[in-house]
Amino acid sequence: MAKNFGVKPYLFPMPTYMIGTYNEDDSVDVMMMAWGGICAEDMVALNLEAEHKTVANLETRRAFTLAVPGADTLRESDFFGIASANKVADKFVRTGLHAVRSERVDAPVITEYPLTLECEVVEMQSQPYGLRVLGRIINVLADERILDDDGRIDAGKLQAFAFDQMQNGYYAIGEKIGQAWHSGAKLMKK
Repeated sequence: MAKNFGVKPYLFPMPTYMIGTYNEDDSVDVMMMAWGGICAEDMVALNLEAEHKTVANLETRRAFTLAVPGADTLRESDFFGIASANKVADKFVRTGLHAVRSERVDAPVITEYPLTLECEVVEMQSQPYGLRVLGRIINVLADERILDDDGRIDAGKLQAFAFDQMQNGYYAIGEKIGQAWHSGAKLMKK
């Protein structure tokens, strides 16, 4: 028997992405987000609350990085979701992580994160249900440690983790269990 929960944002997995921007004084701001993702071949959509410091940075700089954190940075990444740059000005410094300036957009690349999309803001849409930021992917950076022998990104090596909104947990992602557009192909022959 199914139990009714009413209207809740209960999907799993929820991605964990890190939005990197620069503050007005060129210090690094990083925010964890889970509501967003790829929305076109070269576009991402971020669903944010307008009062975030990151949103002010996006409006000013018109650029950001969107990184996939690895399990080795879980503590720091979770902190970026807890601490607001509106209240904790040195939140990036507190983590001990490192950043370099992107060569393509006006945003920081956090060197400990294995996969980073460098993006420029295309549109900021105020909707009745919140703010949606659309960004164009300018480039993808991948640390060599997550590449396979053929130089392609190996999702298993990312050691990414997902957010569980039902119980506020994080879960490791990485074991490959099938091949897209192949595992179900035999059903096409019916």
